[in-house]
Amino acid sequence: MKNIFILISFLPMVLFAQQRDSRTREYLSPVRVVWQQEGQLIQGLDNLLLSGNGQSDLVNRNICKITSTDKCHPAILLDFGKELQGGLQIVTGAPAIHDPITVRIRLGESVGEAMCDVNGVNGATNDHAMRDFIIKLPWLGVMEVGNSGFRFVRIDVLDDSVELQLKEVRAISIFRDIPYKGSFRCNDERLNRIWQTGAYTVHLNMQEYLWDGIKRDRLVWVGDLHPEVMTVSTVFGYNEVVPKSLDLIRDLTPLPGWMNGISSYSIWWLLIQRDWYYYHGDLAYLKEQRSYLVALLRYLITKVGADGVEKLDGKRFLDWPSWANPIAVNAGLQGLMVQAMKAGSELCKILGDNDLAVKCQAVFDKMVRVAPIVKEALLRSGVAPDAPGSKQAASLLALAGLMDPKEADQKYLSVNGPKGFSTFYGYYMLRAMAAAGNYQGACDVIRQYWGAMIDLGATTFWEDFNIEWLPNAARIDELVPDGRKDIHGDYGAYCYKGFRHSLCHGWASGPTSWLSEYVLGVQVVEPGCRVVRILPHLCGLKWVEGTFPTPYGIISIRHEVGIDGKIKSRIDAPSEVKVLSSAK
Repeated sequence: MKNIFILISFLPMVLFAQQRDSRTREYLSPVRVVWQQEGQLIQGLDNLLLSGNGQSDLVNRNICKITSTDKCHPAILLDFGKELQGGLQIVTGAPAIHDPITVRIRLGESVGEAMCDVNGVNGATNDHAMRDFIIKLPWLGVMEVGNSGFRFVRIDVLDDSVELQLKEVRAISIFRDIPYKGSFRCNDERLNRIWQTGAYTVHLNMQEYLWDGIKRDRLVWVGDLHPEVMTVSTVFGYNEVVPKSLDLIRDLTPLPGWMNGISSYSIWWLLIQRDWYYYHGDLAYLKEQRSYLVALLRYLITKVGADGVEKLDGKRFLDWPSWANPIAVNAGLQGLMVQAMKAGSELCKILGDNDLAVKCQAVFDKMVRVAPIVKEALLRSGVAPDAPGSKQAASLLALAGLMDPKEADQKYLSVNGPKGFSTFYGYYMLRAMAAAGNYQGACDVIRQYWGAMIDLGATTFWEDFNIEWLPNAARIDELVPDGRKDIHGDYGAYCYKGFRHSLCHGWASGPTSWLSEYVLGVQVVEPGCRVVRILPHLCGLKWVEGTFPTPYGIISIRHEVGIDGKIKSRIDAPSEVKVLSSAK
């Protein structure tokens, strides 16, 4: 018995993790020093730009020494070259005094944010993720801190008369290590960069769940998810973060509650289910949604009056810029409800609930019959066609078939180009312009609106952007010169005033999936990409090429304008995918 006891006592203890992180950690050294304070007290600052290994040592080579006095407290501002999600790894050296040293860390998506204080006026905040905090660094050790979205880091030495030795200050980038299966390239490098920036914006938000933004709110907002899901499907193909997030919000929202407290967001959940099924053909997953989806449709039907006009309660919301335009919100919600009934009828037929499919179709028909009334209410509102909300409403009416797309484009969407666009609903404005056949106009808006953010130093797309912010605006990657506007700190509204404004927001990625769908020309015709149509619109481009992920593999595509002006296409698709090809 004694031997048996000894054997058992040395058996390893079996522990079961509740959750295993699906993400990867990478370490990045800064690419430049933006600014320093009390530079005469700082030695070897460029050593922080060297590649590191995360290990402290006794050699004390390539050290940055920052010395404070009782009156002078040095500080540095580092740039990691691109927006990322994660924290900091700080490796310290071995000064003569072993006491921990107190420093203040400030993370920023812009230089202005990293340089500011949380003062209750400028919008800077520690909501959702700490971006301004004080810590103590150990003697000859490694410290890992922070969990936010950022590009810039400011470090201030707070203690008097100390020597801080820094071997490394590296960003910890936390992300899903997944391939970019979809791609887009053309002879216009501006469009190429916009496509890639939208893809990267969503990639950063694909954490354990699909977030709206990596600085804030770091939550599953269902309306935000729709443009993100379209980008995920276009760039990465199937990824479990989408159903995982959809299921989370479903389980958090028992009916008759509205997802995120917003009636339109429950509609977006339904529309995502339809689009996700079309792109990936996962019938088993769709069947798992049956009970909730059917109950949601039945509840939505009760929110349509006998006159065919929606009566949605809860928070009546499209996007923030349209918030103060109730006529636009009313029109937009009518358009969304019509789309919900159409999608509901399609999904119910797939799920075998033909009775509910018929009811959804009947409500659809009833709502379409009052289209002239809804449209005229918008047209006669007297609100300018490029005022906040107008283009949002027109795009949803056009996509729902309640307004002729050409009329929506001429009277609203193309008026004054990108003025009145928003980062979220800009995706639907682009789609409505495509429905009107105005592909060239949509490409021009993409270059002007989303391209302007890149011109200002963006490496990801923002929560909101107004083309009228541009005059006299400084870049986000520089100290704001005297007389210039800080485009991060001086603008913003609603929940994103000043530095609270998120500069990495997945709902702004619309051009990525739009360029793949309308310029590269890939349109899913049957669920699971069993049938796709390749219908390119080159909009003056000489050539475009790219890839598109399907459940059966990658479709490779190249379109090129020949000497005769006609588009010549080369398409290589998996044998399981039927390709309907046409070029214009």
